[in-house]
Amino acid sequence: MNKSNLIFFIVSLYTVITVSQKKDITLNDIWSGEFRTKSIDEIRWLNNDKEYTVLNWDPITKSSTVDLYDYNSNIKKKTIVRSSFLNIKPFSDYSFNKNEDKLVLTTEMESIYRRSSLAKYYIYDLNTLESTLVDDRKIQEPTFSPSGDALAYVCENNIYIKNLNTNVTIQITSDGEKNKIINGITDWVYEEEFEFVRAFEWNKTGTQLAYIKFDETNVPEFSMDVYGQDLYPKQQVFKYPKAGENNSIVSLYNYHISSKETSKINFPESPYYIPRIKFTEKENVLSVQTLNRHQNNLNLYFCDVEKNQVNLVLNEKDDAYIDITNNLTFLNDNSFLWTSEKDGYNHIYHYSKSVALKKQITKGNWEVTDFYGYNSKNETLYYQSTENGNINRNVYAINLKGKNKIRLTKKTGTNSATFSAGYTYFINKFSNATTPYIYTLNNTSKAEQIKELINNNQLLRKLESYHISNKEFSTINVNGNDLNMWMLKPVDFNEQKQYPVLMYQYSGPGSQEVVNRWHSANDYWYQLLAAKGYIIVCVDGRGTGFKGADFKKVTYKELGKYEVEDQIQAAKQLGMLSYVDKNRIGIWGWSFGGFMSSNCILKGNDIFKMAIAVAPVTSWRFYDTIYTERYMQTPQENPTGYDLNSPLNYADQLKGKFLLVHGSADDNVHVQNSMRLINQLVNHNKQFDWAIYPDKNHGIYGGNTRLQLYTKMTNFIEQSL
Repeated sequence: MNKSNLIFFIVSLYTVITVSQKKDITLNDIWSGEFRTKSIDEIRWLNNDKEYTVLNWDPITKSSTVDLYDYNSNIKKKTIVRSSFLNIKPFSDYSFNKNEDKLVLTTEMESIYRRSSLAKYYIYDLNTLESTLVDDRKIQEPTFSPSGDALAYVCENNIYIKNLNTNVTIQITSDGEKNKIINGITDWVYEEEFEFVRAFEWNKTGTQLAYIKFDETNVPEFSMDVYGQDLYPKQQVFKYPKAGENNSIVSLYNYHISSKETSKINFPESPYYIPRIKFTEKENVLSVQTLNRHQNNLNLYFCDVEKNQVNLVLNEKDDAYIDITNNLTFLNDNSFLWTSEKDGYNHIYHYSKSVALKKQITKGNWEVTDFYGYNSKNETLYYQSTENGNINRNVYAINLKGKNKIRLTKKTGTNSATFSAGYTYFINKFSNATTPYIYTLNNTSKAEQIKELINNNQLLRKLESYHISNKEFSTINVNGNDLNMWMLKPVDFNEQKQYPVLMYQYSGPGSQEVVNRWHSANDYWYQLLAAKGYIIVCVDGRGTGFKGADFKKVTYKELGKYEVEDQIQAAKQLGMLSYVDKNRIGIWGWSFGGFMSSNCILKGNDIFKMAIAVAPVTSWRFYDTIYTERYMQTPQENPTGYDLNSPLNYADQLKGKFLLVHGSADDNVHVQNSMRLINQLVNHNKQFDWAIYPDKNHGIYGGNTRLQLYTKMTNFIEQSL
């Protein structure tokens, strides 16, 4: 053996030994939290622009604390409040009033739906060091008035205001009733799809309280059996408007604090949806956003609540739909910042107080993905965008004239920011596919890092003992479009061999799965599968987000058509790679992704050998109004769009192995979807596997549920692919 061959042999042997010494990730590792990352939880920046608070857990006293930290030193200065000292149960959240001399502490919280909850709340006075229970009952959304001397909240669908000086509580609505009238809290479909719960707002002086009333009397009811531990199951009944059915009738009211009078705000035409309300910098002027049922005609109104005058100040229309955001920001002169896709990409616009367009502040073939706020002292605004590639995120500053743009975050990957009250500092949360989360304190004006607050280097060191494959980012040209893709190959990948492929996707409108960020729990599962010899691939097809409005909205009125075509064609092209076994390609997804994987195994039955669908929509006729009609219009208007892309109508085409999974208490995508598909498959004598998780919601979690589910899916993949 010559010298060069000997060196090659030694290096190869060393590589084999090194690889063999490493461990495979196990399902127990993943779902026991072995790879959990450290983070900063529930941070609140104080008005002095020098300090911040964090919610912490003290394992010694088994109590929660709100602790005060200094920006520059990152040293804890003191504990503001400790649950055990107050003799109350540990709190899970907290919020300050404007003057920062009182806190609302959240205890005994129980979830209602995805974003809503009930809890006991205490007011803690930092001057007297005393705590007061807000209400003996569990309540929702307690919110300080701007002066901090009053607290508005909702209990049993009615709004209350507690005077914190006199400790007197008044009830300002009395018609609240379950499954009929809701005051100040959104109904199920608003909460889920417009993504907010609190439907009341204080004005800037605390003299007015505006609120939305939901009349859901004529909304059809949905019921679910809850099996529990009792002899007989119970039923959960709630209002759920499916596509084409009645929504809540919404109306807007204003309560005058001094006169204790309530007045209804009258619009030229009754709004179909009221997805946002917000008081402007003028104390009696309320901004109201309304949408038509198709969600392609957005109005912005200014309402003088004293005079009950309503003026239309801005209108946007779209051939498809308009997304609602939280980005409306009023400046001191009552001009405002607004984001819109009207030039084809999501950008920031500045309108004068007379609602004339002053400036399009950002512009380009990229998207503003988050808006952080405006600093009036230097007329600068802060945002996150895809300027550094649409799988990356960076944070920027730009002035009100659209000039002097500065990139505040330097690393390539996913950066997000939490700014201090005066925008002097920000905490950057950074990760990419090879770097777990790092939190750093940064000087905003200098765009410089001051210090690192938290890293996850310990996790990186732990992962060195495991078989870990690199996530490879690329694009694949499918149906005339360059689609973003990532691929995970086995550690011992050999181009001379052929491997089975498991494709994962979500594919919902505006979503993104191909992102340069740190691992989720599913990523570790993919590492486990890669160690077993599978290639894992994810492709973001047409209809997904952050590549412009046209790319996203091409699926309008035909959900499941172009997205499925792209996954099938991508699978065909992957099958042409020399190292892919084209006869062993599978696909899986959850929710919208389950809808997709169901369609793919049926419409692409000559391509996909197996599929897993978890909590899938099987017909958009079964899903809620706001989400579905935004993209599909109603079933009455667009029946073919609903039916031509429904898996229910292709059950006879099943050839491969199919696993169908659902939670019986899924309030979002009802188990009805899977039951209907099961019936269709049975009617066509198609063999498949299925699992129903009793009393589990859309997330299918709790106890060992995730471990059992992913064990089932892993076994199914190994047996089927």
